[in-house]
Amino acid sequence: MRLVDTHCHLDFPDYKDDLGEVLERAASAGVVRFVVPGTDIAGSERAVALAKQHRPVFAAVGIHPHEADRVDKAGISRLRDIALKSDKVVAIGEIGLDYYRGYSKPENQKRLFRDCLRVADEFDLPVILHNRDAGEDFLSILKELMPPASRGVVHCFSADAALVGELLSLGMHVSFAGNITFEKAARLRDLIKHVPPERLLLETDSPFIAPVPFRGKRNEPAYIGRLLDVHAGIYGLTAEDIARITTHNANQLFRLGIEEKPAVAYPIRDSLYLNITNRCTNRCTFCTRQYSNYVKGHALKLDAEPTTEEVMEAMGEISGYAEVVFCGYGEPTLRLEVIKRVASFVKEKGGRVRLVTNGEGSLISGRDITAEFKGIIDRVSVSLNAPDEAGYARISRPVFGERAYKAILDFIAGCKARGIEVEVTCLDMLGEEGVAGCRRIAEELGVGFRLRRMDIVG
Repeated sequence: MRLVDTHCHLDFPDYKDDLGEVLERAASAGVVRFVVPGTDIAGSERAVALAKQHRPVFAAVGIHPHEADRVDKAGISRLRDIALKSDKVVAIGEIGLDYYRGYSKPENQKRLFRDCLRVADEFDLPVILHNRDAGEDFLSILKELMPPASRGVVHCFSADAALVGELLSLGMHVSFAGNITFEKAARLRDLIKHVPPERLLLETDSPFIAPVPFRGKRNEPAYIGRLLDVHAGIYGLTAEDIARITTHNANQLFRLGIEEKPAVAYPIRDSLYLNITNRCTNRCTFCTRQYSNYVKGHALKLDAEPTTEEVMEAMGEISGYAEVVFCGYGEPTLRLEVIKRVASFVKEKGGRVRLVTNGEGSLISGRDITAEFKGIIDRVSVSLNAPDEAGYARISRPVFGERAYKAILDFIAGCKARGIEVEVTCLDMLGEEGVAGCRRIAEELGVGFRLRRMDIVG
């Protein structure tokens, strides 16, 4: 398990006597990268120095809104110089607005915030944002200055669901600190539900807000694992899933250089998925491949298609999984013989097999292949995604053209006739009428139906 603490103030005097031991404990807990944000010019310089001394440590440079009354143009110029001279500066931050403490005047905070956002834009760096009791001004300035391809994270989030939605629409990530483990933090835990896991980061905000059971003590990065079970319970994922997804998110956002190898066999929850091809007979407008090579933190862009033997080797021990699923980054039935051989192996081991497909397998093979699945495939999930031929052609853009839709319906009927469990799925992007049409088709064919959400993959 690899973890990233995206917000830890290791330059603070709290760690002056035992920083080496703190880093060692974190490494033992699985933390492979640390992002240390600056809160003023001196702190930014300390963060850069720490990053230079310790390979897993990276720096963000910024000026906290509490300092706004004391910052002039020379301070912004100095911040630019610090960011420019170190190759381990991965963000501008901690910056933002804080009207709760009132340590600096709001007009000065807003000026400083704008200046720091401009530096981030100039250097094409993501931002680490602080907001407390300043939601309206905070959002207004972000909309004013953040470019369309903006990147960043609002750390230690504690505002409301409306602001979460606005920030997500701007492309922001969100992170929560150790207070999500507190008994009376139900409101914060409810907020997490509004953040897709693909936009979630982990942080400790060390030395502050230590999680249970360390509440009231000095916080440190080694405690970040205490957040995993909270997030896992909210998202219906495993702690390992949360670790992998958030580490991938941090790696992509901050360019931390963590190697992410393409996966052939990859676990999500209690299922083992098999990625046997990246080829597909559809060109779906909504497909994940249009915008990402990753699903739930797994890299799925293959360098080469695996052989049957390589698939089996990648699977390892399968007894601990509820099912083995052919569902990667392409259409599995393009490699029918691999499916048959691997599925037979899984069944021999007493496992359960599911196939996720666009339903065009018989067209691909030039024959009805459903009989070949009898006894080796337990369940088939067919992505229908339209209630009629015209809608399917528009959304899925099949290479088989107008032949595809009827062939998919025949495939569904064929699987059912062979005694295979079948479910038809579609995305909520179709709207109520389209979803109702797909549901009606499933009922007419006598198979199950499952609605998928457009923004949730895996």
